[in-house]
Amino acid sequence: MYRQLLIPVKEASEVEPTIDIGARLLEPNGEIRILHIIPTTRMPQVTREWRASVNIVVPAHETGAALDVRVEPEVRANVDVPGEILESAEAHEVDAILMTLAGDRRSRNPFVGHTASAVLHHARCDVVIVNRLALAGGRVPRILLPTLGEMPTPRALQIAEELGLKMPGVGLTVLSLAPGKAGSAPPDPLATSPRGLPLQHKYVGGALPALRRRRLPGFLLQVAARERYGLLLIGEDSRAGGTALLTRHFLEDLFRAAPCPVIAVRS
Repeated sequence: MYRQLLIPVKEASEVEPTIDIGARLLEPNGEIRILHIIPTTRMPQVTREWRASVNIVVPAHETGAALDVRVEPEVRANVDVPGEILESAEAHEVDAILMTLAGDRRSRNPFVGHTASAVLHHARCDVVIVNRLALAGGRVPRILLPTLGEMPTPRALQIAEELGLKMPGVGLTVLSLAPGKAGSAPPDPLATSPRGLPLQHKYVGGALPALRRRRLPGFLLQVAARERYGLLLIGEDSRAGGTALLTRHFLEDLFRAAPCPVIAVRS
């Protein structure tokens, strides 16, 4: 799917799970670039952290070897972390940036500063953001694809298929929040995706017109709860125009409250 992925990591504990999920999205002979940024240029702190980065570089090589995936670690030092991520992405012409949201569900702000938000809205490539539960791995019973229209974005559907094909028996469910169509019979309510996975389509957005945008994350989780959860995969196509869905506030609220794996992709 992706020829080259850039994965920024802050802690050594993030290396193995992020490479694992990134490897599922790579095309054959693809490459993962692990980027660790030391957020200072002052000595001797840079020297200390540069030496400590061996705890990221070595596990990156080991995980890549175990998964038979080519992994190239890189360490940089810069106080402008988002700018450094974007510069690396453009310099290496990566197809996508895969990031995690740091912090725990009880925190008021799971972001590390504005890093994820800045990258999400300024990157020229795809940006895939995952929560901690998505990194935990393991099989999920289903993949839910909520959308404000009739169908999810092509990239969201493509990622859902790529993940689903590696988890036999997992089906895809499109949860359409198209206003005024709740209870309607969707076209081909039980069909297959382009790559042959079971694909169910449901309209669930009857109350959406009266729903304040700030409450949308909670509404999505209510809908997901009725479907007994699974992996929640939300996409936004930046080329489609209109109001952006994957805003910082939306992601903060959704990722903080979600009791299930969540992946958000902006293409």
